[in-house]
Amino acid sequence: MKKYIVTSLVAMLFVGCSTSDDVNTDPHASYNTTPEGLITFAQKELSDYMTTPSVNENNFRLTMQYWQETIYVNESNYDFTNRNVSNNVWTDTYVNTLKNLDQARRIIEAYVPTLQETATWPGIKKNQLAMIDIMQVYTFQVLVDTYGDIPYTQALDIESYPLPKYDKAADVYTSLISRLNTDINNLSTASDSFGNGDVFYKGDIVQWKKFGNSLLLKLGIALADVNPSLAQTTVNQAIAGGVMSSPDDDCTFKYLNSSPNENPVYQEVTSRNDFIAGKTLVDYMKNTADTRISVYYRGPIGGQYIGQVIGAPGAFASFSKPGTFTREATTAGTLLSSTEVKFYLAEAAARWGIGGAPATLYNNAVTSSFTDWGKASDAPAYLIAHPYDPSNWKKSIGEQAWVAMYNQAVTSWNFYRRLDYPQLVAPVTAIPNAGGKVPVRLQYPPAEATTNGTNSAAASAAIGGDKLTTKIFWDIN
Repeated sequence: MKKYIVTSLVAMLFVGCSTSDDVNTDPHASYNTTPEGLITFAQKELSDYMTTPSVNENNFRLTMQYWQETIYVNESNYDFTNRNVSNNVWTDTYVNTLKNLDQARRIIEAYVPTLQETATWPGIKKNQLAMIDIMQVYTFQVLVDTYGDIPYTQALDIESYPLPKYDKAADVYTSLISRLNTDINNLSTASDSFGNGDVFYKGDIVQWKKFGNSLLLKLGIALADVNPSLAQTTVNQAIAGGVMSSPDDDCTFKYLNSSPNENPVYQEVTSRNDFIAGKTLVDYMKNTADTRISVYYRGPIGGQYIGQVIGAPGAFASFSKPGTFTREATTAGTLLSSTEVKFYLAEAAARWGIGGAPATLYNNAVTSSFTDWGKASDAPAYLIAHPYDPSNWKKSIGEQAWVAMYNQAVTSWNFYRRLDYPQLVAPVTAIPNAGGKVPVRLQYPPAEATTNGTNSAAASAAIGGDKLTTKIFWDIN
């Protein structure tokens, strides 16, 4: 766990900091900054991690068998240690996102309003702190869903806890739900917030409430198999509060058409010919006559889309490539989408009869995905050919969510683990540590074993072993 400091060029561009000419100061660091600058930076770092296909950080497009590597195939064979992937994920989330959000919180808490601000500051402060906490809840859920038990209660207080303990994942979830309910209730349209410092929603409190409720829905659905009572209560609260219903509600980060602030997918696919289409998804979409394939991929070979076998190298010219949208610098990064929410609503209806007819909500979710990709007119025919199957709703929802979450691979991994569909098969070339299976978690960072070894070892033992095959607490089937 590292102490807060903003040192990147991106921070300089987004934060707009001022530095001293004193030779004892770091000319690349931000010493005098604002909460707004820290919020922008943290949002970008969080979006970058959720969006990037960098094999050094986020390999889930490979894990979910959407893409395949051309030459260096270690990561599609689940060798994540070679590139210190977990160390980088830990830095992306704890340091670049959570600690910067926490620093923004500290600045806000310590701020003494001017006389002119006295009347309005309490409401603004309450909104700002709620928004910061919602983003922290989102990030902590990502960490739990990736690792299981994680540093939580002591994680951000480095001064008091330089070696933070790991909390039980189930306890973290319970806390996150409680925090999120409080945050949503604290948001008020009667006061301002961050304005343009908030890239997600430009300070729109109505949208933040929808985002908060949609995140609450996501937390509730994740608990469906392990704590159905809390899951249903949480899901009902989220729906009653109002969740995302259209693309206008999506939580996205808008990238720029200039370095270094382009979409990280664009940065990766335009700098090297490292990625080609994965055979698993390509074949599924061809077999189901799914017209989204022409947006997901480009470069049909001989009139056909062709994907390479997962885990095997392939010549760049011989296979289809990631779609044109990946080569556009300003393609937005998506943290949570209305399409994702619609699949959760379909799942809630299928599990508990909450919110409406499962078939109708399934149709809404699939149609929403087709609409996202400019193929809305093709959705009715697709749904006739691939209707909701109440006798195996996990297969219906799981497979369609897998296809729909093509550009939200971290989220797709959650659907896969919770619903056990699609039934992905690990490559025969996968590393032995994978046990012949697609990984269901990442291993703890080696840096934690080195610097926080006692707590890391205790967490490893508590979850049943620090393995790729150790299931997250909510993944019991």
